[in-house]
Amino acid sequence: MASQLKPEVQTISLANNYITGGMLAAMPRYLPRLANLSLANNKIRTPKDLDSITSKKGRLEYLRELILVGNPVREEEVKLGQLDRYRTEMTRRFPSLEILDSEPVTQIGFDVPQPSMANTVVPKPSSTTFPVEMQPSFITGVDGAMVSNFLMRFFTTFDNQRGTLVNAYHSSSTFSYSINTSIPQRARIAGLHTSRDLPNQRKLDWKPWIQGGEGGSRNLSRGFVLDKQYNSLHFGGEAAVKSMIALPGTKHDIGGPPEKFCVDSFPVPHGDSIGLLLVVHGEFVEVGVDGIRSFDRSFILAPAPEGSAAKTHGWDVVILSDQWIVRHYSTCDAWKPGPMKVQASDPKGSTPAVQQPALTLPPDQLALLQTIPEFQQPLALQVCQRTSLNVKFAVDCLTGNGWDIERAVANFNEVKGTLGREAFL
Repeated sequence: MASQLKPEVQTISLANNYITGGMLAAMPRYLPRLANLSLANNKIRTPKDLDSITSKKGRLEYLRELILVGNPVREEEVKLGQLDRYRTEMTRRFPSLEILDSEPVTQIGFDVPQPSMANTVVPKPSSTTFPVEMQPSFITGVDGAMVSNFLMRFFTTFDNQRGTLVNAYHSSSTFSYSINTSIPQRARIAGLHTSRDLPNQRKLDWKPWIQGGEGGSRNLSRGFVLDKQYNSLHFGGEAAVKSMIALPGTKHDIGGPPEKFCVDSFPVPHGDSIGLLLVVHGEFVEVGVDGIRSFDRSFILAPAPEGSAAKTHGWDVVILSDQWIVRHYSTCDAWKPGPMKVQASDPKGSTPAVQQPALTLPPDQLALLQTIPEFQQPLALQVCQRTSLNVKFAVDCLTGNGWDIERAVANFNEVKGTLGREAFL
């Protein structure tokens, strides 16, 4: 009924109604232009409970004021002294917010005259390479031999005797690992996960990684549950090693072809002293499956004090922090020294396609286009041009088809008869 009111409903209060997250699912459909919403004194427990009104397919795009006072999602953070964290998460989920819980949201901007965006033609990118070339591994402020010796010993021990790494970690060190299950665009285009040359890739399973490790993956972009955050951060060598032992076995070819790994290392401030940041990108084979995974691992190291467990066991440095990201295999081409391509060339090497006239977007669509990553904007623009979909529906179409333009257009042609007028420019 509310959706049929004229003018459209822009302000509504659902305070004191014992509302949980699932009850909000229909709101974006029936009140898409809602600007002011009060959910005070309800049962919203976590930010995830708001997914139905913050997801790409159900976002309240015009919401400017939100009240969540009296909900566990806010009050629990207040008790922990983490109100800023709560406000940051809410403004991340609702980028259009101007007022949260009756307090203004800080907006960052520049007081500079801006040219009118009306009828602006979005130019198609012409560059094929990034203006700066990819450089080889970067090591400064430390003896390269020390870095090499540490990595050789650490990964060899990690693969074969993880339990003995307990002495390499400081008593107050932290360890966490995070799983990224998204397949990179580069790897998807290359077909690395369906290639006959890599038959074991299909055998790989994320479940032991996501749920293992004595606390699970600490991918904060996939959730905001406080217990999960705390349980997946491990303090001290014993807790770190206990988590590592509970994860699948690995084999790093650290002594093999050097191009498989990229190492950057340089001094960084750490408390009142100086630490050494050591970042490693590379790959490993998962034992038992023989499939390849890519990883990124960031250490903060410090000289091992005389008499410490690390020094006693032959470590020149002690680990203060260890963050490990495991992801789909994507080859070492990402850090290959030399020119960096920013646009994929035509794989068939065929005659260039006939150029279509540049698409002119209205100001509201241009603004929406700017909210997605820059490298995805040309893809969304092409789908808009070929289908007449608006930016929101073009992005949804690409997302559902792995950001493959041809698949997205084919999918559109299959369902275009079911789409309403709101889907089009």
